[in-house]
Amino acid sequence: MKTELEERTKKFAVQVVKTVAAFPKTSEGQIIGRQLLRAGTSIGANYREANRAESRNDFVHKTGVAEKEAAETLYWPEICRDTKSGAEKQIAELLNEAGQLLAILITIGRKAKIK
Repeated sequence: MKTELEERTKKFAVQVVKTVAAFPKTSEGQIIGRQLLRAGTSIGANYREANRAESRNDFVHKTGVAEKEAAETLYWPEICRDTKSGAEKQIAELLNEAGQLLAILITIGRKAKIK
């Protein structure tokens, strides 16, 4: 599961980069795009870091950071959808995948706390 989720979060980050690259070059597009880019690409980076944690507490903390980034990532495509920024299909795909990643990370975090 670890390497599968690492790969999935990397693919998501690439999808975010490609989506943001097509945003309009307006100040709004650049600001929203920058925020989406930052949050969406950090999910996988933080999850990878969690998998190399030094202790269970470190793992729980770092998974929590990835979870927070996934939650924030959900926010920005909602803004894109509501302001009609970006390609509608790509934004819908980002919303779907970010929601799934968030659910997975919540589950991982909960299970790690129980052990």
